[in-house]
Amino acid sequence: MGACTKEMSEFKLSILGSGSAMAGINAFHTSQVLSLRNKQFMIDCGEGAQMKLREYGVSSGRLNHIFISHLHGDHCFGLLGFISTLGMTGRKADFTIHAHPDLTKLFSPLFEYFCQEFPFSVHFEPYTPYKSEVIYDDKSVKITTLPLKHRVPCSGFLFEEKGLAKHLNRRMADAYNVPISKFKEIKEGADFVTDDGEVIPNEVLTTPADTPKKYAFMSDTAYSEKNLDLVYGADCLYHEATFLKEDSVRSKLTLHSSAADAALFAKKANVKQLIIGHFSSRYKDVSLFLNEAKQIFDNTYLASDGKVFVF
Repeated sequence: MGACTKEMSEFKLSILGSGSAMAGINAFHTSQVLSLRNKQFMIDCGEGAQMKLREYGVSSGRLNHIFISHLHGDHCFGLLGFISTLGMTGRKADFTIHAHPDLTKLFSPLFEYFCQEFPFSVHFEPYTPYKSEVIYDDKSVKITTLPLKHRVPCSGFLFEEKGLAKHLNRRMADAYNVPISKFKEIKEGADFVTDDGEVIPNEVLTTPADTPKKYAFMSDTAYSEKNLDLVYGADCLYHEATFLKEDSVRSKLTLHSSAADAALFAKKANVKQLIIGHFSSRYKDVSLFLNEAKQIFDNTYLASDGKVFVF
């Protein structure tokens, strides 16, 4: 797990649910919250996601977007309860759900019936699950879909940070009497002109910006190298690992991955760290998944409900 820093560019991933279709007491259905640059994004919303938010103390105050990978119940049955609860907490800001187009016709009637008096609106933004496309883009982050190989149309998501400012060299800034009002534009690349008309180059007053971070989410999917180029070099990859390699026949039949599959993809994608989850309830000892994956990709970690990764 990456070391925690105080940089604004850190990514914090909160695991709300790490189980597969058959949820367990300590492994709820898939849901995560990614926090970055004063924003929050929920990835999948399995049954019980709202309970886990409260249990683990994950605030939803800056959470305005949910990204649903596919329309299997263990990835979206928590939506109605979560949105309903938001309506009872006095929320005013509108909410956007990004998902397969069919989610709109499935959930719109439910929201209209149960949430019609809420002081905010729920917007549906459909994406095309069969191709990679940018579905969210602002000055600080871009989110791209990653078409996956599953029994139903399914997409992963790539979160890419952008627009990081340079670091101000405060010692040099003070030496040239740079006023605080100029700090922001200097960190964005501007030179500084002194009262005497001397131009101080930006590189004298700053140090390079941090390298933008990338997080990739890939669940549910059979092994596929289709997204290698997009995911390549990511700071962190979450990849499903429903089965162990010994059950490869079942994983191929159900279009899921083994821990070894996830590790092989991580190795080929040259990611910095791998998180595996979505473990089948047939296995009582999840350490078997970690052991299998680490034989191929050493920097692997197990997802578990309530665990937080910072990278």
